[in-house]
Amino acid sequence: MPRSAIADLALATLALIASVAALKFAQNLIAPIVLGIVFAVVLAPAVRILTRIGVPASVCAFGALVLTGLGLATALAAISPVISQFLEEIPRLQFQVFQWINSITDAVGASGSLGQNITDLDGDEAMAAAIPSLLSALWYAPNFMAQLLIFSGTLFFFLLTRDDLYGVIPSKADDLRRADRAVSHYFTTIALINAGLGLAVFAATSLYNLPNPILWGFAAFVLNFILYLGPISLIAALFVSGGIEFQGVMILAPALTFLAFNLIEAQFVTPALVGQRMHLNPLGVFLAILFGLWLWGPIGGIVALPVLVWVSAFAIPSEGTDRTLSAPKNQPQQS
Repeated sequence: MPRSAIADLALATLALIASVAALKFAQNLIAPIVLGIVFAVVLAPAVRILTRIGVPASVCAFGALVLTGLGLATALAAISPVISQFLEEIPRLQFQVFQWINSITDAVGASGSLGQNITDLDGDEAMAAAIPSLLSALWYAPNFMAQLLIFSGTLFFFLLTRDDLYGVIPSKADDLRRADRAVSHYFTTIALINAGLGLAVFAATSLYNLPNPILWGFAAFVLNFILYLGPISLIAALFVSGGIEFQGVMILAPALTFLAFNLIEAQFVTPALVGQRMHLNPLGVFLAILFGLWLWGPIGGIVALPVLVWVSAFAIPSEGTDRTLSAPKNQPQQS
């Protein structure tokens, strides 16, 4: 390999490492910006339709911001009491889990000292370990409000000036708008599918009399956006909850029920509604999700796939208009 090529490769590698380090270091700034752009891209086609019928762009952008804020606030208001109740149950669940572990270790002849030491914690100590202190909450509140302001500003101004931004590169404006439509179609459809999955999980957990069925349904809705890893996490949580609440074969019932729902959604519902006209490599999707989670935590896991969809749609030649995305067939999960 020529020295110039080696030098170019080395510079490109260093630039990539520096870029990733910058994204990681500036997480509090860049993560809400990217999240705001993703939401704006999802809402962009609807805003474009409204502007075509004469609604001012500023009104459309402000309305989208207000609706997004109301939606997020409503979701938080609906789920906060459930989360509070769940946190109050943590000491009891923790005690039952450690009792379960002790019974397993006793069955195999292992020492129960570890489980005994842990279960010696009283409820107040367990609650203190589970629930952040008021000081910690106040410490993180300014950071949260700053990120919320960044997200809101990005969402509003991107929708307001989207056409101007795309007009900077006229040769790519149509491709950019087509990528927006692909992401909007994908995200909206997947959100509706995940809402149906959440309702099904809520009904099943209510039927099984598991504690906090609303929380299980909400968790299914949110985690299903995180391809592969989200459903696996929920299956593990349902298995633990089943082990705490039930005996015998019923221990597996909640986890197996969600697995069945997930397979139906991934193999039949999502391919039928999203379409099979554009494919992403499953390994690429999996690595993108892992990278997003490592880079920005839950926000990174949520935005990783929409960003990948946008990049893939943008890379499609302009002759293939209005293409959408679905994971390849025979994959265990779609988000």
